[in-house]
Amino acid sequence: MSDFDLDGYFARIGYGGPTDPSLATLRALHAAHPRAIPFENIDALMGVSVGLDVASLQDKIFRQGRGGYCFEHNLIFMHALDALGFTVSGLAARVLWGQPEDAITARSHMLLRVELGGRIYIADVGFGGLTLTAPLLLEPGLEQHTPHETFRVVEIPDHFRLQAKIGGEWRALYRFDMGQTHEVDYGVASHFLSTHPSSHFLSTLVAALALPDRRHALRNNRLSTHHASGRSEQREIATAAELAGVLESQLAIVIPDRLAFEARLREKRIVET
Repeated sequence: MSDFDLDGYFARIGYGGPTDPSLATLRALHAAHPRAIPFENIDALMGVSVGLDVASLQDKIFRQGRGGYCFEHNLIFMHALDALGFTVSGLAARVLWGQPEDAITARSHMLLRVELGGRIYIADVGFGGLTLTAPLLLEPGLEQHTPHETFRVVEIPDHFRLQAKIGGEWRALYRFDMGQTHEVDYGVASHFLSTHPSSHFLSTLVAALALPDRRHALRNNRLSTHHASGRSEQREIATAAELAGVLESQLAIVIPDRLAFEARLREKRIVET
């Protein structure tokens, strides 16, 4: 995309590494992105329209220093990879995390297909507290270590499943196939997730950041920190002011209107005071 601000992207993620369309570049960018740009759904929670056109994405993520949810993360990442000369396209997934293994959920998640050296890689910088921090080779059954968890792709007759090894057990994140998905499709899914009364993004605060030695994952007023050593800790946050402070200080989230945000936390009963 000729109008994509690649320098702005590099500045946002603090990147100064290689820029050739190679596996080394893909891995470096995939590690840098989720430790610099937090996952968060503040706009949807606040009733603010989520724009997915490149101008809106760049304004929010580069110039305002904001985070976003899966479509925002992975569209920005796709535009950056495309600008660098990678062969990249969008895919859609049905989320299985927290669902029965045989659940048929909506195609409400975005991930990327990257073709490189005659092989296919899966990239995904926008799955909240279990966001990939490295691309995965699309080789079913292969256990692949990342800077954080170990993942694998399992092939089912009509789709693939991405699984993470959590506490010694394989757990499914989502199911996907190789059918190309376009920005208009993501726009429909994003509109549902950010406006429909049944969407959990309208009633639940979700935020995450993948630092080199730990992950922070927040759901409503519960903050979980998972260390690379395997140790985990949880914290219950009592007040709106404290919760906003944690988002800003620990998850690097910019809150556009803090007073309005704190009021919305109380209105949604995410916190009581």
